[in-house]
Amino acid sequence: MQDVLGRYGILLQEVDRWFAGCVQRHGDIISCARGCSECCRGLFDITLLDALYLRQGFERLPEDIQRRVLEKSRRRLDELSAGWPEFIAPWTLNYIPEPAWDEMMPEDDETACTLLSDAGTCLVYDHRPMTCRLNGIPMIDTSGEELFDEWCSLNFKDCDPLAFKDIRHPFNDLFGQELLLFRELTRRVLGEATSELDTIIPAAVFMDTELLDKIRETIKKGP
Repeated sequence: MQDVLGRYGILLQEVDRWFAGCVQRHGDIISCARGCSECCRGLFDITLLDALYLRQGFERLPEDIQRRVLEKSRRRLDELSAGWPEFIAPWTLNYIPEPAWDEMMPEDDETACTLLSDAGTCLVYDHRPMTCRLNGIPMIDTSGEELFDEWCSLNFKDCDPLAFKDIRHPFNDLFGQELLLFRELTRRVLGEATSELDTIIPAAVFMDTELLDKIRETIKKGP
């Protein structure tokens, strides 16, 4: 599993280079920078691949910080389970009704990420999920296909970034590589290659062998 996570880390570095290049070329109209936490609010889905990679970074934190994060994450998960009883350990999203999934993650939720420090910085910045690295700039493939045509309201205030060809990137290829790594990871740790298995950051910090066993049991039972 560690080699798969290592290769995923290399793929994430490609995303970081793309983002850094966009900032270098358009820094006057892109506000995103390390330390800005405007988008570190609410809940959003992350893949099991992201969750296990994040867990690696979490395990490197000092024990006292780990305890505080685990306490905050447990409270967050308990709140969610109270509102949606079907959302229980191992906290996978793909086995609950889709309407409940949407209700759990409203766009106007301003609750801070449980991995956001008091100073407003990410505690696992180098191991943060891919979606955190992509947020803020529209994703336009080099082919011109618009994969995600929204961006942070703090960026590109007086212009249309969709017109900038130099922010494009071979995203279709990148996401294809991500899917291959995801399928290899799930085959190794769950015994079955799957194409989709999602959770949230508060659950990712608990992603140990016991939780993976529960995910494996959930997959065997099915929806």
